[in-house]
Amino acid sequence: MRRILTAVALCALGLTANSEPASAEITYPWCAQYNGGRGGGRNCGFWTREQCMATISGNGGYCEANAMYRGPQPGMIPPPGPPGRYGY
Repeated sequence: MRRILTAVALCALGLTANSEPASAEITYPWCAQYNGGRGGGRNCGFWTREQCMATISGNGGYCEANAMYRGPQPGMIPPPGPPGRYGY
């Protein structure tokens, strides 16, 4: 049994030794706190307050400015354009 555990541990160590370090989360300017902060989740993935408010509508949560937002970062999805941009 010890040989199996040793082999598994060495394999796990080998897999993690070659991996890159974890990157930081990409954060956006607005956060949604679901369920009013009583054990609910948090999502800081909104460009606008309007997006955040639409997401929490009916969930009993609230939106707040993200204190950890540092401006646009590589890999971020660009902000939405003005309404009617596509002519629909």
